[in-house]
Amino acid sequence: MAPSAVTTEPTSKPQSKQVVPRINGKELTPLQAISQGVCLPGIPIFSSFDKHRAWILEHMAGAFRVFARKGYTEGMSGHISVRDPEHPHTFWTNPLGKHFATLKPSDMVLVDYDGKVVGGNTTRPANAAGFLIHSAVHKARPDVHAACHTHGKAGKAWSAFNKKLEMINQDVCYLYGDAQALYEDFGGVVMDEAEGKRLAAALGPKGKGMILRNHGLLTVGSTVDEAAYLYTLMERSCEVQLMVEAAAANGIPKVYVEDEAAAYTFKMASDAESLYWEFQPDLEFEREMSNNAFEK
Repeated sequence: MAPSAVTTEPTSKPQSKQVVPRINGKELTPLQAISQGVCLPGIPIFSSFDKHRAWILEHMAGAFRVFARKGYTEGMSGHISVRDPEHPHTFWTNPLGKHFATLKPSDMVLVDYDGKVVGGNTTRPANAAGFLIHSAVHKARPDVHAACHTHGKAGKAWSAFNKKLEMINQDVCYLYGDAQALYEDFGGVVMDEAEGKRLAAALGPKGKGMILRNHGLLTVGSTVDEAAYLYTLMERSCEVQLMVEAAAANGIPKVYVEDEAAAYTFKMASDAESLYWEFQPDLEFEREMSNNAFEK
């Protein structure tokens, strides 16, 4: 049959597989969508700065203990910072030279943007390199209330490739698109304010997690719980990526998550409330195992 006589049936683009759940036409929040039955409560709201601060410091101490249990300690390296709820130009961080697994709210140091210790535990210094990193991030991103950085094994290993994590499974899609950044410079231990600023610029206005070349990982969030969960997710994702790379080196091809599915997963799992709740099981386990030691 001549080509001109062939009739072609019109083809329609396949419908998207992704559906945003709705009730009575109203789109559900990610937390509502994941809750089958009564919805988990939102992030707590406090009637005073003192109550909010006490809650932050408890969760911060708990996050350090979770990190210790997961093996993220490395000498004096590693820090978490959390913006003070009453004085947002100051932030709480851990004292230098104290093991993550022993930290309590009373151990935390309050520093301002000039690096002065202005409250909390004044018997030990904060980490100077950590201050330069965290102060730059907090200054550049008013939406960031907490930041985490440690020298975990898998994060350090993957950082040697100077590449972002690939969208190779559902969990890593929580860092899809602009949520993941890469800091491609490395000048040794951060002792220069300019490098802290470059690092914050690399994170960008939407970054949630960043690979620091030859260094490790950095995550941020609107709560310390969110930032801490993203850190555990990113560290585990580096471990999985290294496993996949080893398999791929033996000729097994990778299959990537499609962009539409990755974007949908990000939309339905990476909001502040969902990421806050993602950390609560680890925090509850640490509370049980430590007999509430980080709340005393």
